[in-house]
Amino acid sequence: MKTKLKHYFHLHFIVFIWGFTAVLGKLISIDALRLVWYRMGIASLLILIFIIVRKHAIRMSRKTLFSLALAGAALALHWVTFFMAIKVSNVSIALATMSTGAFFTAILEPIWYGRKIIWYELLFGVVVIFGLLLIFKVETQYALGMLLALLSAFMSVIFTLINGKLVKKEKSTLISFYELGIGVILLSIFLGIKGEFTLEFFRLSQNDWIFIFVLASFCTAYAFIAGVHVMKYISPYTVVLTVNLEPVYGILLAFVIFGESERMNSMFYVGALIIITTVIANGILKNKDRLKKRNSSPG
Repeated sequence: MKTKLKHYFHLHFIVFIWGFTAVLGKLISIDALRLVWYRMGIASLLILIFIIVRKHAIRMSRKTLFSLALAGAALALHWVTFFMAIKVSNVSIALATMSTGAFFTAILEPIWYGRKIIWYELLFGVVVIFGLLLIFKVETQYALGMLLALLSAFMSVIFTLINGKLVKKEKSTLISFYELGIGVILLSIFLGIKGEFTLEFFRLSQNDWIFIFVLASFCTAYAFIAGVHVMKYISPYTVVLTVNLEPVYGILLAFVIFGESERMNSMFYVGALIIITTVIANGILKNKDRLKKRNSSPG
């Protein structure tokens, strides 16, 4: 039980870090595609150094590589649309809309794993969306940001479901390296076709370099490996539902750093409480289900 609790706390710490990535995304001045290319490129190099130092074997079967390629593509698209949403709206809108990931997961996870839909998972997904609606009275000028964030949330769920199977047989470090590496290769192909690799592409301000390195190292290389590792002990649905606290952490950080431009309306606290309560309720019900299965099993 203590071990399980440790992984839940670790997951919440990782989600807090992910909430900070949205703030960094707003602080970094370059466009979303360049930002994600640098993020994935630097993070994959840092993880490769770690793999070399630890002397891990990096061979993968073709079947596993195919799954990793799909996950890498989903991750790249998730991050690009996420940072685009921040650029065209703000941190609060992008993060809050990402909460819809729980609803997508409640529908897709049973299909992916071939199990029955659990009523409270679907209910909690709907409740999270209700909490989101309470937090924000979204205006029409944020419509594009919300659509991009919805796509980002959907791709995040696809990525999480693929990883839910991969973590059962592969090291989290290797999964992270391949997914980030494949993601940056796919982005490089796309940027190359568009003719984006000019001198201007590599000309960044000092602040951008600092923020990108923090984003790529602490918020990506570390958080990514740790996040994949945690999935060995916590179900994909619980992971995605807990990630719904990212808006709470991220919006609070954004308000502290950016002030008035990220000011929350009075319903934020009600909506945030609903989201937090949903996460706690999910953990309680999941634990009860686990105990029932354990008590009913023979021997």
